[in-house]
Amino acid sequence: MFETERCVVRDWRPEEADRAFDLYRRWEVAQWLGATPQALETREQTEQGIARWNELNAEHPEEGRWAIERKSDGTVVGTVLLIKLPDGDGEFEIGWHLHPDSWGQGYATEAGAGAAQQAFARGLPEVFAVVRPDNAASIAVCRRLGMKELGRTDRYYGTELELFRLDAPIGRGDGRATHTL
Repeated sequence: MFETERCVVRDWRPEEADRAFDLYRRWEVAQWLGATPQALETREQTEQGIARWNELNAEHPEEGRWAIERKSDGTVVGTVLLIKLPDGDGEFEIGWHLHPDSWGQGYATEAGAGAAQQAFARGLPEVFAVVRPDNAASIAVCRRLGMKELGRTDRYYGTELELFRLDAPIGRGDGRATHTL
């Protein structure tokens, strides 16, 4: 996985199911996720979700569905994603789901930037984000990341979403970027 200034980004651990359940059971988080938003109802759903995410991470090492752990105290503040967009042509998206107790502290931007850097280090020329039009907080994260607004689309997830793109930094010829996120 990877680290940022304040976080370790890694696979979710089975023993973190309570924290994950507390995140994904909340409508204020779940309302923005998936084609048909639905809050989790049981801890068992969360355990199954963590197991599935870790399976997918192992099967598709170019992707990730990772926990964001705060270095200062070990608290998992949320999830960051680097996954292929459904119904796409191999495009990858970055995304973030944070626990409300960690909103407004810059963790989504920090983890999103780290996920984008991972994608670019793997040779991807660009990453995308898809955001529900009313999700002002995630739209603000996209803007802080320097993502270009491409307008609305219904191509992904079967619903109308705002589409953003971030291009890989231009290299200097020595394998290092001319700028970082």
